Amino acid sequence: MSDSLIQWIGIGAGALTSASLLPQLFKIHKQKKAEDISIAYLITLLSGLSLWIVYGILRKDIPVIATNIFSVLVNLSTIILSLKYKSNDS
Repeated sequence: MSDSLIQWIGIGAGALTSASLLPQLFKIHKQKKAEDISIAYLITLLSGLSLWIVYGILRKDIPVIATNIFSVLVNLSTIILSLKYKSNDS
């Protein structure tokens, strides 16, 4: 398998994984509710994503770095909205 194809598979996997939280983020934003969201889950995920970024930097692997930076941004947005709307729920 060519290095180029391997790179595209990595980019595709990273993009789909990164996008996995977008539906939840959009739902929280639309409904202005976050009662069923686990902040512990999001913080654990954020920690793992941060380590993937460090790993990507150490390996000089741009797809790993880029997709995980996007994931961190989506995750942080989800955490922020969850905290904002959880306080509104109570």
